[in-house]
Amino acid sequence: MMGARFDSFVVFAEMRTGSNFLENNLNKIPGVQCHGEVFNPRFMAYPKTKSFLGYSRAERDVHPHKILEAIREKSDGIGGFRFFHDHHPAVVDLVLDDPRCAKIILTRNPAESYVSWRIAEATDQWVLTHSGDRIQQKAVFNKDEFETHLESIHQFQLRLMRGLQERGQTAFYIAYEDIQNMDVLNGIAQFLGVEGRLEQLDQTLKKQNPGQLRDKVENYAEMEATLGEIDWLGLSRVPNFEPRRAPNVPSYVAAAESPLLFMPIASGPTPGVSDWMARLDGVEEDALTRQFTQKTLRRWKSDHKPHRSFTVLRHPVERAYQTFNDKILHKYRPGSYRQMRHILIDSYHVDMPREGPEDGWTKDDQYGAFLQFLNFVRASLKGQTALRVDVTWATQAQILSGFSEFAMPDLVLREDQVDAGLDGVCQTLGLTNPGPVAAPEQEPITLDDIYDESIEDMVRDVYSRDYMMFGFDRWK
Repeated sequence: MMGARFDSFVVFAEMRTGSNFLENNLNKIPGVQCHGEVFNPRFMAYPKTKSFLGYSRAERDVHPHKILEAIREKSDGIGGFRFFHDHHPAVVDLVLDDPRCAKIILTRNPAESYVSWRIAEATDQWVLTHSGDRIQQKAVFNKDEFETHLESIHQFQLRLMRGLQERGQTAFYIAYEDIQNMDVLNGIAQFLGVEGRLEQLDQTLKKQNPGQLRDKVENYAEMEATLGEIDWLGLSRVPNFEPRRAPNVPSYVAAAESPLLFMPIASGPTPGVSDWMARLDGVEEDALTRQFTQKTLRRWKSDHKPHRSFTVLRHPVERAYQTFNDKILHKYRPGSYRQMRHILIDSYHVDMPREGPEDGWTKDDQYGAFLQFLNFVRASLKGQTALRVDVTWATQAQILSGFSEFAMPDLVLREDQVDAGLDGVCQTLGLTNPGPVAAPEQEPITLDDIYDESIEDMVRDVYSRDYMMFGFDRWK
């Protein structure tokens, strides 16, 4: 290990985030030894362990720095341990102050980890090595308990982020969805500076609660309602690799006369809403006010009181499909990304004809190419590609966070409820509703033609942040 930049490591994680699986696989890498939850207040490294590297629990609690020293000096290779937010509090600053201690941060959708924890509590089954031993039981969602769980994770992640920033350090971030990706795990080996590599995954531990979240929760409707109330703007400060976005004021659309401002989300129902706003004042669409600057928008707000602003959320499956068709698949559509399209074909293996789909393009072709595009988007949002995170496939949570840099919308409507929402706006402002928003134009191959469980699961994985923040259910 002479000359290596790290001589120890810590895996920051939480219960039910896959940390046991990650540890098992790290220990399969030559030159790496992870010692378990060394600073767990209920046990030492592993349940029923009485001592660790010659130290008792009492000695550990009084002298945690001695344990860290022992991990550095007595491990077989580079040594490390797993650490949760409720472990020995003094250890956080000790490892943050040590630039030679590598930081690995494992995260999981808090709703998923909470449900997994509740099931484990109910069944007393914390690890699973044989699928046939799985105990089937649904979790009971408790709103207060979940919010406490969420706040604890949130505050701990913010503490880690700030601590790393203040000390000029960085960490290796890995999501629950990536712990079975051998290339990512070997990336950890490279990050740690060891020569050994994982040859195959250790599959001793089995996934305990497969399936969709809604199928694992007894009172799912209550949980869904709670997720819709979460302070997503505050949670967006938890480290993620999606770049922050500007408010994109030039994209805003104001009615010709009425004091109403639309703040579009890219790949949303913008054409239908813009048409509705034109009909609201009985004008053509070119009479709507566009291309604002922050200065001209302030002036508009001053001249149109009382005004209301709104945006419209679209289901992630529909939005991703819109982006794929408009920007990637159809080369000659206005606004398509022709250069990026060729890069996706050549470098990211999205199987599309170079000049766009022709008469022989089938539903199966569309299905396969869409899934390949989603795989690229997943990598893009995790910062694993050299291409920009385009606003058309950025998360809606991040776009709304960008709005807040200038001004938040008064109303956040959902596309499937936009007519009722806009009718309420009209009543508030004393306007006459011109009728429903026009439905979006259908693609030659519709989403209904290709949608299945695989697409839903992939989109839910790619846009887990939007599903969690806004409580989206399945598309069908």
